Amino acid sequence: MKIENQGECLRISEIQELTAVNSAQFREDVSAALPGSPPVIEIDLAQTRFVDSSGLGALFAIYRATAQRNGMILRLLNPRPEVEQLLELTQMRQLFEIMQR
Repeated sequence: MKIENQGECLRISEIQELTAVNSAQFREDVSAALPGSPPVIEIDLAQTRFVDSSGLGALFAIYRATAQRNGMILRLLNPRPEVEQLLELTQMRQLFEIMQR
């Protein structure tokens, strides 16, 4: 996983899977980067092949952490069709701004 501060955007990328194996570490790493982060956070899911319930929980935890900060925007970028379908089935698509770039 890669976390980069790109001026007005905190970009998280290179996530192969978001599962019970790595979701706690993902949550810790992203949470550690939030204080003092730019107003836009983008999680690029282009390389993410699989997300399980723990991974969904980690994404929801990041959503909750950012929702408490006024003016913060959280985007999910480039989810593969299977990940986008999971977000749709679990109704988590309604929580996130999802974009293809």
